[in-house]
Amino acid sequence: MTQKAVATQAKRPTLKTVAQIADLAVTTVSRALADDPKIALATRERVAAIAEQVGYVPDRAAQRLRTGKTKVISLILEPHQEILGFGDALIHGITGALHDTRYHLNITPSFAGGDTRTTVEHIVHNRLADGLIFARTRPFDERVRYLSEQGFPFACHGRTELSAPYSHFDFDNESFAFAAANRLTEKGVQKICLILPPDKFTFYQHLRYGLLRSVRTSGLEYCFPEEITLDSSLVQIKDWARDLAGHPDAPDGFICPGEASYLALTNGMRLAGKQRGRDFEAVVKTSSDLMSQIDPTVDQIFEDIEEAGARLAAFVLGQLSKDDPERAQAIQSPVVRFSH
Repeated sequence: MTQKAVATQAKRPTLKTVAQIADLAVTTVSRALADDPKIALATRERVAAIAEQVGYVPDRAAQRLRTGKTKVISLILEPHQEILGFGDALIHGITGALHDTRYHLNITPSFAGGDTRTTVEHIVHNRLADGLIFARTRPFDERVRYLSEQGFPFACHGRTELSAPYSHFDFDNESFAFAAANRLTEKGVQKICLILPPDKFTFYQHLRYGLLRSVRTSGLEYCFPEEITLDSSLVQIKDWARDLAGHPDAPDGFICPGEASYLALTNGMRLAGKQRGRDFEAVVKTSSDLMSQIDPTVDQIFEDIEEAGARLAAFVLGQLSKDDPERAQAIQSPVVRFSH
């Protein structure tokens, strides 16, 4: 590093700092850092290297005033325990996709039972982000409707039944439930129980359809718990399973769309003296290798949440760069990991 560069590090480096070191005009440096193709590639690379070397970070407040852009993508994250590590995996995927861009991730928590439409409106009205990502969609999701009407870049994890085109990435929960039910049928169970999310979410119907499609062929009995959902606490699911185990017509096959519900289920069954593999069978949706460490012989179907985050971020970036006028959409296929 030159003596000039060292001297400038005594205070926060600015565009002028980088310009002095590079011996260029401030406007040239600004355009180079914005990756203006009219600036020679060699100059852009040299300016970027100097900016990184001196620790130059754009003043986002000034940038927002000047351009109206925040260079921020906001993730609205609703806490839930349906899938262990869901938020961490989604964030990891998004930040990975944003790594080589000028965009940064901001996480906006939305607490269970809160009005997520209000959160979305607050972000849009106050220009707190250039794009949005959110999950847990509803059949007629007001967030999708509102953002589409506003022309605001967004992508959602999950689908809605609104007719307007919108960008989304979803897991094929219908295929998951279908494959899980078929596996339980192969194992000789007589009655299948599928633990569902609250019926306000779109994937509630997808899971139901998958199980019903399977039992129409197999003729097996089935049930959907009314006492608990995937959003119930682990204690509630454990207590439900313990009580259920004592019923004479209790199901002997379970589909758990997440690790948390499976762990609570097996704990409750254990307290009632029931053991998986002897008294009941289960198929669980997983999103990490955690279940392989806890219960390596259980049948698993994998959902890649990190890929979902990366794809959602890419979809929003495509809209921001005007490369995706048609609103990209994709459905992720389940990855079967059945034990032998």
